[in-house]
Amino acid sequence: MKTVRVMKIVSDDETQLHSLDELMRVFGSAKRYAFNRLLEGRNAKDIIKHLPRQFQLNQRFAEDAVLLAQSLISSQRELLPMRLEDVQAKIEKTEKKIDEYQHGRKTPKKVDLPTCLDGLHRRLEKLKFKEAELKHHLDHGTIPRVIFGGKQNFYKRLKGNITNEEWKDLRSNQLYARGDKSKKGNLNIRLVYDDHTYECYVEIANPLGQPKGKHAPRLRLPVSVPEKYEEEIIDLVMGEPVGVNAKGKPIIEYRPYTVEIKRKNGEYYVHLIYEEEVYGRELAYDEPIQAERIAGIDINIDRIAVSIVSKQGNFLQSKVFYCHELEYVKANKRNNIVGETVRDVYDWLLQENVGAVVIENIQLRQRHDTDKRFNRLTHNFKKKKLTEAIVRRGMRLGFRIKKVNPAYTSVIGRFKYMKKYGLSVHESAALVIGRRGLGYHERLPKELIDAIKTKVKRHLIAVLGSMEESYKQSKSGTKQRQYIAMMLRKIENFKEEHEWSLWNILHKFCWLNQYQIQLKEV
Repeated sequence: MKTVRVMKIVSDDETQLHSLDELMRVFGSAKRYAFNRLLEGRNAKDIIKHLPRQFQLNQRFAEDAVLLAQSLISSQRELLPMRLEDVQAKIEKTEKKIDEYQHGRKTPKKVDLPTCLDGLHRRLEKLKFKEAELKHHLDHGTIPRVIFGGKQNFYKRLKGNITNEEWKDLRSNQLYARGDKSKKGNLNIRLVYDDHTYECYVEIANPLGQPKGKHAPRLRLPVSVPEKYEEEIIDLVMGEPVGVNAKGKPIIEYRPYTVEIKRKNGEYYVHLIYEEEVYGRELAYDEPIQAERIAGIDINIDRIAVSIVSKQGNFLQSKVFYCHELEYVKANKRNNIVGETVRDVYDWLLQENVGAVVIENIQLRQRHDTDKRFNRLTHNFKKKKLTEAIVRRGMRLGFRIKKVNPAYTSVIGRFKYMKKYGLSVHESAALVIGRRGLGYHERLPKELIDAIKTKVKRHLIAVLGSMEESYKQSKSGTKQRQYIAMMLRKIENFKEEHEWSLWNILHKFCWLNQYQIQLKEV
Protein backbone atom coordinates (compact mmCIF):
# COMPACT_ATOMS: atom_id res chain seq x y z
CA MET A 1 0.00 0.00 0.00
CA LYS A 2 1.42 3.35 -1.05
CA THR A 3 1.90 5.74 1.88
CA VAL A 4 2.78 9.44 1.92
CA ARG A 5 4.40 11.18 4.87
CA VAL A 6 4.94 14.93 4.88
CA MET A 7 7.87 16.62 6.61
CA LYS A 8 9.07 20.20 6.69
CA ILE A 9 12.52 21.56 5.94
CA VAL A 10 13.71 23.66 8.87
CA SER A 11 16.84 25.46 7.73
CA ASP A 12 18.08 29.03 7.96
CA ASP A 13 20.91 28.49 5.50
CA GLU A 14 19.99 31.01 2.80
CA THR A 15 22.75 29.81 0.48
CA GLN A 16 21.49 26.23 0.39
CA LEU A 17 17.86 27.30 0.13
CA HIS A 18 18.74 29.56 -2.79
CA SER A 19 20.50 26.63 -4.47
CA LEU A 20 17.39 24.51 -3.89
CA ASP A 21 15.20 27.23 -5.43
CA GLU A 22 17.44 27.37 -8.48
CA LEU A 23 17.37 23.59 -8.85
CA MET A 24 13.57 23.60 -8.59
CA ARG A 25 13.39 26.34 -11.22
CA VAL A 26 15.53 24.39 -13.67
CA PHE A 27 13.67 21.14 -12.99
CA GLY A 28 10.34 22.92 -13.61
CA SER A 29 11.66 24.28 -16.91
CA ALA A 30 12.82 20.81 -17.92
CA LYS A 31 9.42 19.34 -17.08
CA ARG A 32 7.59 21.96 -19.16
CA TYR A 33 10.02 21.47 -22.03
CA ALA A 34 9.50 17.69 -21.92
CA PHE A 35 5.73 18.17 -21.77
CA ASN A 36 5.67 20.35 -24.89
CA ARG A 37 8.04 18.08 -26.82
CA LEU A 38 5.92 15.03 -25.98
CA LEU A 39 2.83 16.82 -27.29
CA GLU A 40 4.75 17.50 -30.50
CA GLY A 41 5.31 13.76 -30.87
CA ARG A 42 8.97 13.59 -29.90
CA ASN A 43 10.29 10.30 -28.54
CA ALA A 44 10.70 10.20 -24.75
CA LYS A 45 14.17 8.62 -24.97
CA ASP A 46 15.40 11.40 -27.24
CA ILE A 47 14.06 14.02 -24.82
CA ILE A 48 15.82 12.31 -21.89
CA LYS A 49 19.11 12.43 -23.82
CA HIS A 50 18.62 16.10 -24.66
CA LEU A 51 17.57 17.43 -21.23
CA PRO A 52 20.95 17.03 -19.43
CA ARG A 53 22.69 19.02 -22.16
CA GLN A 54 20.18 21.86 -22.22
CA PHE A 55 19.33 22.13 -18.53
CA GLN A 56 22.50 20.80 -16.84
CA LEU A 57 20.58 18.07 -15.00
CA ASN A 58 21.79 14.55 -14.37
CA GLN A 59 20.26 11.55 -16.14
CA ARG A 60 17.97 10.62 -13.26
CA PHE A 61 16.47 14.11 -12.92
CA ALA A 62 15.93 14.17 -16.70
CA GLU A 63 14.09 10.84 -16.56
CA ASP A 64 11.95 12.08 -13.67
CA ALA A 65 11.02 15.28 -15.53
CA VAL A 66 9.89 13.26 -18.55
CA LEU A 67 8.02 10.83 -16.30
CA LEU A 68 6.05 13.67 -14.70
CA ALA A 69 5.24 15.12 -18.11
CA GLN A 70 4.05 11.73 -19.39
CA SER A 71 1.86 11.15 -16.34
CA LEU A 72 0.30 14.60 -16.75
CA ILE A 73 -0.56 13.94 -20.39
CA SER A 74 -1.99 10.49 -19.69
CA SER A 75 -4.10 11.76 -16.79
CA GLN A 76 -5.53 14.55 -18.95
CA ARG A 77 -6.48 12.03 -21.62
CA GLU A 78 -8.13 9.75 -19.08
CA LEU A 79 -10.16 12.64 -17.67
CA LEU A 80 -11.50 13.79 -21.05
CA PRO A 81 -14.49 11.38 -21.27
CA MET A 82 -15.45 12.16 -17.68
CA ARG A 83 -15.26 15.91 -18.24
CA LEU A 84 -17.33 15.62 -21.41
CA GLU A 85 -19.97 13.57 -19.60
CA ASP A 86 -20.16 16.16 -16.81
CA VAL A 87 -20.56 19.04 -19.27
CA GLN A 88 -23.30 17.18 -21.15
CA ALA A 89 -25.14 16.55 -17.88
CA LYS A 90 -24.95 20.26 -17.08
CA ILE A 91 -26.23 21.14 -20.55
CA GLU A 92 -29.21 18.85 -20.02
CA LYS A 93 -29.98 20.41 -16.64
CA THR A 94 -29.66 23.94 -18.00
CA GLU A 95 -32.02 23.15 -20.89
CA LYS A 96 -34.50 21.69 -18.42
CA LYS A 97 -34.34 24.84 -16.30
CA ILE A 98 -34.94 27.05 -19.33
CA ASP A 99 -37.96 24.96 -20.31
CA GLU A 100 -39.38 25.09 -16.78
CA TYR A 101 -39.00 28.87 -16.55
CA GLN A 102 -40.49 29.41 -20.01
CA HIS A 103 -43.58 27.31 -19.23
CA GLY A 104 -44.13 28.87 -15.82
CA ARG A 105 -43.42 25.80 -13.71
CA LYS A 106 -40.62 27.72 -12.00
CA THR A 107 -40.24 31.39 -11.17
CA PRO A 108 -36.95 33.21 -10.48
CA LYS A 109 -36.44 34.20 -6.85
CA LYS A 110 -33.87 37.01 -7.07
CA VAL A 111 -34.20 38.49 -10.58
CA ASP A 112 -36.94 38.98 -13.15
CA LEU A 113 -37.72 36.29 -15.72
CA PRO A 114 -36.00 37.89 -18.78
CA THR A 115 -32.76 38.38 -16.82
CA CYS A 116 -32.89 34.81 -15.55
CA LEU A 117 -33.50 33.36 -19.01
CA ASP A 118 -30.78 35.53 -20.53
CA GLY A 119 -28.29 34.25 -17.97
CA LEU A 120 -29.31 30.63 -18.55
CA HIS A 121 -29.01 31.02 -22.33
CA ARG A 122 -25.53 32.50 -21.98
CA ARG A 123 -24.57 29.67 -19.66
CA LEU A 124 -25.94 27.15 -22.16
CA GLU A 125 -23.95 28.74 -24.96
CA LYS A 126 -20.76 28.57 -22.90
CA LEU A 127 -21.37 24.93 -21.96
CA LYS A 128 -22.01 23.94 -25.59
CA PHE A 129 -18.79 25.64 -26.64
CA LYS A 130 -16.96 23.68 -23.96
CA GLU A 131 -18.65 20.47 -25.10
CA ALA A 132 -17.53 21.05 -28.69
CA GLU A 133 -13.99 21.74 -27.53
CA LEU A 134 -13.81 18.55 -25.46
CA LYS A 135 -15.26 16.49 -28.31
CA HIS A 136 -12.62 17.90 -30.64
CA HIS A 137 -9.85 16.86 -28.24
CA LEU A 138 -11.39 13.43 -27.81
CA ASP A 139 -11.72 12.86 -31.56
CA HIS A 140 -8.20 14.05 -32.39
CA GLY A 141 -6.38 12.48 -29.44
CA THR A 142 -5.25 15.85 -28.08
CA ILE A 143 -5.67 17.36 -24.61
CA PRO A 144 -6.92 20.77 -23.42
CA ARG A 145 -4.34 23.46 -22.81
CA VAL A 146 -2.43 22.98 -19.56
CA ILE A 147 -1.28 26.02 -17.57
CA PHE A 148 1.66 25.27 -15.31
CA GLY A 149 1.22 27.34 -12.19
CA GLY A 150 -2.57 27.17 -12.25
CA LYS A 151 -5.30 28.78 -14.33
CA GLN A 152 -6.49 31.09 -11.56
CA ASN A 153 -2.96 32.30 -10.90
CA PHE A 154 -2.50 32.87 -14.63
CA TYR A 155 -5.50 35.20 -14.70
CA LYS A 156 -4.26 36.91 -11.55
CA ARG A 157 -1.00 37.58 -13.36
CA LEU A 158 -2.86 38.96 -16.39
CA LYS A 159 -4.75 41.35 -14.11
CA GLY A 160 -1.57 42.34 -12.29
CA ASN A 161 -2.72 40.88 -8.98
CA ILE A 162 0.53 38.93 -8.61
CA THR A 163 4.02 39.92 -9.71
CA ASN A 164 6.08 38.23 -12.38
CA GLU A 165 8.37 36.78 -9.72
CA GLU A 166 5.43 35.30 -7.83
CA TRP A 167 4.14 33.78 -11.06
CA LYS A 168 7.53 32.23 -11.80
CA ASP A 169 7.71 30.83 -8.27
CA LEU A 170 4.32 29.17 -8.74
CA ARG A 171 5.56 27.52 -11.94
CA SER A 172 8.74 26.18 -10.38
CA ASN A 173 7.84 24.95 -6.91
CA GLN A 174 8.48 21.22 -7.30
CA LEU A 175 11.41 18.82 -7.26
CA TYR A 176 10.84 15.11 -7.78
CA ALA A 177 13.02 12.01 -7.53
CA ARG A 178 11.98 8.38 -7.97
CA GLY A 179 13.03 5.73 -5.52
CA ASP A 180 15.68 3.12 -6.28
CA LYS A 181 16.40 0.10 -4.11
CA SER A 182 19.98 -0.19 -5.35
CA LYS A 183 20.79 3.47 -4.57
CA LYS A 184 20.11 3.45 -0.82
CA GLY A 185 16.43 4.08 -1.43
CA ASN A 186 16.80 7.16 -3.63
CA LEU A 187 19.65 8.48 -5.74
CA ASN A 188 18.96 12.19 -6.10
CA ILE A 189 17.01 13.07 -2.95
CA ARG A 190 17.96 10.96 0.03
CA LEU A 191 16.75 11.06 3.61
CA VAL A 192 19.42 10.33 6.21
CA TYR A 193 19.35 9.98 9.97
CA ASP A 194 22.24 11.29 12.07
CA ASP A 195 22.90 9.03 15.08
CA HIS A 196 24.86 11.77 16.85
CA THR A 197 22.41 14.64 16.60
CA TYR A 198 19.30 12.41 16.43
CA GLU A 199 18.00 14.47 13.52
CA CYS A 200 16.84 13.69 10.01
CA TYR A 201 18.29 15.45 7.00
CA VAL A 202 17.40 15.56 3.34
CA GLU A 203 20.37 15.34 0.98
CA ILE A 204 19.70 16.66 -2.52
CA ALA A 205 22.04 16.09 -5.44
CA ASN A 206 22.69 19.48 -7.07
CA PRO A 207 24.01 18.95 -10.62
CA LEU A 208 23.91 22.71 -11.22
CA GLY A 209 26.93 23.11 -8.94
CA GLN A 210 28.79 20.06 -10.21
CA PRO A 211 32.49 20.61 -11.01
CA LYS A 212 33.62 19.07 -14.27
CA GLY A 213 34.59 15.43 -13.91
CA LYS A 214 33.39 15.15 -10.32
CA HIS A 215 30.25 14.04 -8.52
CA ALA A 216 27.47 16.54 -7.97
CA PRO A 217 27.60 18.22 -4.54
CA ARG A 218 24.73 17.54 -2.18
CA LEU A 219 22.60 20.08 -0.37
CA ARG A 220 22.04 18.97 3.22
CA LEU A 221 19.01 20.41 4.97
CA PRO A 222 17.45 19.40 8.31
CA VAL A 223 13.84 18.26 8.26
CA SER A 224 11.23 18.18 10.99
CA VAL A 225 9.66 14.72 11.23
CA PRO A 226 6.24 14.31 12.89
CA GLU A 227 6.76 12.48 16.16
CA LYS A 228 4.16 9.80 15.48
CA TYR A 229 5.90 8.81 12.23
CA GLU A 230 9.49 9.23 13.42
CA GLU A 231 10.24 5.57 14.15
CA GLU A 232 8.58 4.44 10.93
CA ILE A 233 10.57 6.88 8.78
CA ILE A 234 13.89 6.14 10.51
CA ASP A 235 13.40 2.41 9.93
CA LEU A 236 12.73 3.14 6.26
CA VAL A 237 15.78 5.31 5.58
CA MET A 238 18.25 3.33 7.72
CA GLY A 239 17.62 0.08 5.87
CA GLU A 240 17.72 -3.45 7.22
CA PRO A 241 20.91 -5.51 7.79
CA VAL A 242 20.69 -8.79 5.87
CA GLY A 243 24.20 -10.17 6.42
CA VAL A 244 27.90 -9.33 6.15
CA ASN A 245 30.24 -9.20 3.18
CA ALA A 246 33.67 -10.82 2.80
CA LYS A 247 35.30 -7.96 4.68
CA GLY A 248 32.97 -8.37 7.61
CA LYS A 249 30.99 -5.21 6.88
CA PRO A 250 27.21 -5.37 7.20
CA ILE A 251 25.12 -5.66 4.05
CA ILE A 252 22.19 -3.23 4.28
CA GLU A 253 19.05 -3.74 2.24
CA TYR A 254 17.16 -0.53 1.51
CA ARG A 255 13.56 -0.03 0.53
CA PRO A 256 12.91 2.34 -2.39
CA TYR A 257 11.13 5.58 -1.61
CA THR A 258 10.12 8.49 -3.80
CA VAL A 259 10.64 12.06 -2.61
CA GLU A 260 8.87 15.17 -3.80
CA ILE A 261 9.82 18.59 -2.46
CA LYS A 262 7.21 21.34 -2.75
CA ARG A 263 7.49 25.00 -1.90
CA LYS A 264 4.40 26.75 -0.57
CA ASN A 265 4.24 30.25 0.92
CA GLY A 266 8.00 30.30 1.37
CA GLU A 267 8.06 26.97 3.24
CA TYR A 268 9.53 23.73 1.91
CA TYR A 269 7.73 20.43 2.42
CA VAL A 270 9.20 16.98 1.80
CA HIS A 271 6.68 14.37 0.65
CA LEU A 272 8.02 10.88 1.30
CA ILE A 273 6.24 8.18 -0.72
CA TYR A 274 6.84 4.48 -0.18
CA GLU A 275 5.16 1.08 -0.17
CA GLU A 276 3.93 0.15 3.28
CA GLU A 277 3.47 -3.46 4.30
CA VAL A 278 -0.11 -4.11 5.44
CA TYR A 279 -1.90 -7.11 6.88
CA GLY A 280 -5.39 -6.58 5.52
CA ARG A 281 -6.49 -6.52 1.91
CA GLU A 282 -9.23 -5.28 -0.37
CA LEU A 283 -11.62 -7.96 -1.58
CA ALA A 284 -13.01 -8.20 -5.09
CA TYR A 285 -16.72 -7.53 -5.53
CA ASP A 286 -17.60 -11.21 -6.01
CA GLU A 287 -15.17 -12.52 -3.38
CA PRO A 288 -16.92 -13.94 -0.29
CA ILE A 289 -16.24 -12.44 3.12
CA GLN A 290 -14.78 -14.89 5.62
CA ALA A 291 -15.71 -13.33 8.96
CA GLU A 292 -18.25 -13.91 11.70
CA ARG A 293 -19.10 -10.23 12.16
CA ILE A 294 -19.13 -7.67 9.36
CA ALA A 295 -19.47 -3.89 9.56
CA GLY A 296 -21.32 -1.89 6.93
CA ILE A 297 -20.25 1.76 6.83
CA ASP A 298 -22.37 4.60 5.43
CA ILE A 299 -20.30 7.75 4.86
CA ASN A 300 -21.99 11.15 4.97
CA ILE A 301 -20.91 14.76 5.04
CA ASP A 302 -21.41 15.14 8.79
CA ARG A 303 -21.33 11.58 10.17
CA ILE A 304 -20.21 8.01 9.68
CA ALA A 305 -22.87 5.40 10.43
CA VAL A 306 -21.69 1.87 11.21
CA SER A 307 -23.93 -1.20 11.47
CA ILE A 308 -22.61 -4.62 12.45
CA VAL A 309 -24.23 -7.71 10.94
CA SER A 310 -23.63 -11.42 11.36
CA LYS A 311 -22.44 -13.57 8.47
CA GLN A 312 -26.08 -14.65 8.06
CA GLY A 313 -27.00 -11.01 7.39
CA ASN A 314 -28.76 -10.39 10.71
CA PHE A 315 -28.52 -7.00 12.35
CA LEU A 316 -26.50 -6.96 15.58
CA GLN A 317 -25.82 -3.35 16.58
CA SER A 318 -25.01 0.08 15.19
CA LYS A 319 -23.32 3.32 16.13
CA VAL A 320 -22.98 6.79 14.62
CA PHE A 321 -19.73 8.78 14.70
CA TYR A 322 -20.37 12.49 14.23
CA CYS A 323 -18.00 14.90 12.49
CA HIS A 324 -20.07 18.05 11.92
CA GLU A 325 -17.00 20.29 11.61
CA LEU A 326 -16.06 18.69 8.29
CA GLU A 327 -18.58 20.95 6.59
CA TYR A 328 -16.71 24.19 7.15
CA VAL A 329 -13.18 23.76 8.58
CA LYS A 330 -9.97 24.32 6.60
CA ALA A 331 -8.02 21.54 4.92
CA ASN A 332 -5.47 20.81 7.66
CA LYS A 333 -8.10 20.69 10.38
CA ARG A 334 -10.36 18.62 8.14
CA ASN A 335 -7.65 16.02 7.58
CA ASN A 336 -7.12 15.81 11.33
CA ILE A 337 -10.84 15.32 11.98
CA VAL A 338 -11.02 12.61 9.31
CA GLY A 339 -8.12 10.73 10.89
CA GLU A 340 -9.52 10.95 14.42
CA THR A 341 -13.03 9.91 13.37
CA VAL A 342 -11.78 6.92 11.40
CA ARG A 343 -9.59 5.92 14.35
CA ASP A 344 -12.63 5.99 16.66
CA VAL A 345 -14.57 3.85 14.19
CA TYR A 346 -11.91 1.15 14.11
CA ASP A 347 -11.36 1.25 17.86
CA TRP A 348 -15.04 0.37 18.27
CA LEU A 349 -14.92 -2.31 15.56
CA LEU A 350 -11.91 -3.98 17.19
CA GLN A 351 -13.71 -3.90 20.51
CA GLU A 352 -16.71 -5.64 18.89
CA ASN A 353 -14.53 -8.32 17.20
CA VAL A 354 -15.44 -7.30 13.66
CA GLY A 355 -13.31 -8.95 10.98
CA ALA A 356 -14.40 -7.28 7.75
CA VAL A 357 -15.66 -3.90 6.60
CA VAL A 358 -18.00 -3.09 3.70
CA ILE A 359 -18.10 0.45 2.34
CA GLU A 360 -19.71 2.28 -0.56
CA ASN A 361 -17.81 2.50 -3.81
CA ILE A 362 -18.68 6.14 -4.38
CA GLN A 363 -17.52 8.34 -7.23
CA LEU A 364 -18.63 11.86 -6.42
CA ARG A 365 -19.15 13.63 -9.73
CA GLN A 366 -19.84 17.32 -10.32
CA ARG A 367 -23.29 16.94 -11.82
CA HIS A 368 -24.97 19.09 -9.22
CA ASP A 369 -24.78 22.12 -11.53
CA THR A 370 -25.54 25.44 -9.87
CA ASP A 371 -26.34 24.55 -6.25
CA LYS A 372 -23.55 26.60 -4.68
CA ARG A 373 -23.96 25.28 -1.16
CA PHE A 374 -23.79 21.64 -2.22
CA ASN A 375 -20.86 22.42 -4.52
CA ARG A 376 -18.98 23.87 -1.57
CA LEU A 377 -19.83 21.01 0.77
CA THR A 378 -18.86 18.26 -1.64
CA HIS A 379 -15.68 20.04 -2.67
CA ASN A 380 -14.53 20.72 0.87
CA PHE A 381 -15.65 17.37 2.19
CA LYS A 382 -13.67 15.30 -0.26
CA LYS A 383 -15.57 12.12 0.41
CA LYS A 384 -12.94 10.18 -1.46
CA LYS A 385 -10.35 11.15 1.15
CA LEU A 386 -12.54 9.87 3.98
CA THR A 387 -13.15 6.62 2.11
CA GLU A 388 -9.43 6.22 1.51
CA ALA A 389 -8.74 6.83 5.21
CA ILE A 390 -11.17 4.04 6.12
CA VAL A 391 -9.57 1.67 3.61
CA ARG A 392 -6.00 2.46 4.63
CA ARG A 393 -6.51 2.17 8.37
CA GLY A 394 -8.51 -1.00 7.93
CA MET A 395 -5.76 -2.61 5.87
CA ARG A 396 -3.14 -1.59 8.41
CA LEU A 397 -5.16 -3.24 11.17
CA GLY A 398 -5.70 -6.45 9.19
CA PHE A 399 -9.35 -5.99 8.17
CA ARG A 400 -10.81 -7.32 4.94
CA ILE A 401 -12.24 -4.38 2.99
CA LYS A 402 -14.95 -4.71 0.38
CA LYS A 403 -16.51 -1.99 -1.76
CA VAL A 404 -20.06 -2.35 -3.05
CA ASN A 405 -22.37 -0.41 -5.32
CA PRO A 406 -24.20 2.13 -3.11
CA ALA A 407 -27.31 2.27 -5.31
CA TYR A 408 -30.54 2.65 -3.31
CA THR A 409 -28.93 1.72 0.02
CA SER A 410 -30.55 4.70 1.76
CA VAL A 411 -33.92 4.03 0.10
CA ILE A 412 -33.87 0.35 1.06
CA GLY A 413 -32.78 1.14 4.59
CA ARG A 414 -35.45 3.81 5.01
CA PHE A 415 -38.39 1.74 3.76
CA LYS A 416 -37.33 -1.74 4.91
CA TYR A 417 -35.23 -1.57 8.09
CA MET A 418 -35.64 1.83 9.73
CA LYS A 419 -38.94 1.01 11.45
CA LYS A 420 -38.12 -2.67 11.98
CA TYR A 421 -34.97 -2.02 14.05
CA GLY A 422 -35.61 1.55 15.20
CA LEU A 423 -32.58 2.91 13.33
CA SER A 424 -31.79 6.22 11.71
CA VAL A 425 -31.76 6.34 7.93
CA HIS A 426 -27.95 6.33 7.89
CA GLU A 427 -27.67 3.33 10.20
CA SER A 428 -30.25 1.55 8.05
CA ALA A 429 -28.21 2.32 4.94
CA ALA A 430 -25.10 0.95 6.67
CA LEU A 431 -27.04 -2.24 7.42
CA VAL A 432 -27.97 -2.60 3.73
CA ILE A 433 -24.34 -1.99 2.74
CA GLY A 434 -23.16 -4.72 5.10
CA ARG A 435 -25.74 -7.19 3.78
CA ARG A 436 -24.87 -6.30 0.19
CA GLY A 437 -21.23 -7.07 0.92
CA LEU A 438 -22.33 -10.54 2.03
CA GLY A 439 -24.18 -11.01 -1.26
CA TYR A 440 -27.75 -10.67 0.02
CA HIS A 441 -30.41 -9.19 -2.26
CA GLU A 442 -33.04 -6.83 -0.91
CA ARG A 443 -36.48 -7.86 -2.12
CA LEU A 444 -39.42 -5.57 -1.50
CA PRO A 445 -41.74 -6.60 1.34
CA LYS A 446 -45.31 -7.45 0.32
CA GLU A 447 -46.76 -4.26 1.82
CA LEU A 448 -44.42 -2.10 -0.28
CA ILE A 449 -45.31 -3.98 -3.47
CA ASP A 450 -49.00 -3.48 -2.67
CA ALA A 451 -48.40 0.25 -2.12
CA ILE A 452 -46.68 0.53 -5.50
CA LYS A 453 -49.42 -1.41 -7.32
CA THR A 454 -52.21 0.65 -5.77
CA LYS A 455 -51.18 4.09 -4.52
CA VAL A 456 -48.30 4.83 -6.88
CA LYS A 457 -49.97 3.40 -9.98
CA ARG A 458 -53.18 5.39 -9.42
CA HIS A 459 -51.13 8.50 -8.72
CA LEU A 460 -49.17 8.21 -11.98
CA ILE A 461 -52.32 7.59 -14.04
CA ALA A 462 -53.91 10.65 -12.43
CA VAL A 463 -50.87 12.78 -13.28
CA LEU A 464 -51.03 11.69 -16.92
CA GLY A 465 -54.73 12.53 -17.09
CA SER A 466 -54.31 15.97 -15.54
CA MET A 467 -51.63 17.22 -17.95
CA GLU A 468 -52.58 20.23 -20.03
CA GLU A 469 -52.50 19.76 -23.80
CA SER A 470 -50.00 22.60 -24.29
CA TYR A 471 -47.62 21.03 -21.81
CA LYS A 472 -48.01 17.58 -23.38
CA GLN A 473 -46.72 18.95 -26.67
CA SER A 474 -43.68 20.63 -25.11
CA LYS A 475 -40.29 18.95 -24.99
CA SER A 476 -40.29 18.47 -21.22
CA GLY A 477 -43.94 17.34 -21.28
CA THR A 478 -43.15 14.66 -23.84
CA LYS A 479 -40.22 13.46 -21.75
CA GLN A 480 -42.36 13.34 -18.61
CA ARG A 481 -45.12 11.36 -20.35
CA GLN A 482 -42.57 8.88 -21.66
CA TYR A 483 -41.01 8.59 -18.20
CA ILE A 484 -44.35 7.98 -16.45
CA ALA A 485 -45.34 5.43 -19.11
CA MET A 486 -42.06 3.59 -18.53
CA MET A 487 -42.70 3.53 -14.77
CA LEU A 488 -46.21 2.17 -15.30
CA ARG A 489 -44.83 -0.62 -17.49
CA LYS A 490 -42.33 -1.49 -14.77
CA ILE A 491 -45.11 -1.68 -12.20
CA GLU A 492 -47.17 -3.94 -14.47
CA ASN A 493 -44.22 -6.26 -15.12
CA PHE A 494 -42.58 -5.96 -11.71
CA LYS A 495 -41.80 -9.68 -11.49
CA GLU A 496 -39.64 -9.46 -14.60
CA GLU A 497 -37.88 -6.26 -13.56
CA HIS A 498 -34.68 -5.97 -11.55
CA GLU A 499 -35.41 -5.40 -7.86
CA TRP A 500 -33.67 -2.03 -8.03
CA SER A 501 -36.33 -0.82 -10.49
CA LEU A 502 -39.00 -1.07 -7.81
CA TRP A 503 -36.79 0.59 -5.22
CA ASN A 504 -36.25 3.35 -7.77
CA ILE A 505 -40.03 3.82 -8.10
CA LEU A 506 -40.32 4.11 -4.32
CA HIS A 507 -37.47 6.61 -4.28
CA LYS A 508 -39.00 8.76 -7.02
CA PHE A 509 -42.63 8.82 -5.92
CA CYS A 510 -42.83 8.01 -2.19
CA TRP A 511 -41.55 9.30 1.12
CA LEU A 512 -42.04 8.32 4.74
CA ASN A 513 -43.89 10.47 7.24
CA GLN A 514 -43.80 8.87 10.70
CA TYR A 515 -43.28 5.50 9.00
CA GLN A 516 -46.35 6.06 6.78
CA ILE A 517 -45.90 6.03 3.01
CA GLN A 518 -46.81 9.36 1.40
CA LEU A 519 -46.82 10.27 -2.29
CA LYS A 520 -44.56 12.89 -3.82
CA GLU A 521 -45.56 15.37 -6.49
CA VAL A 522 -44.42 14.27 -9.94
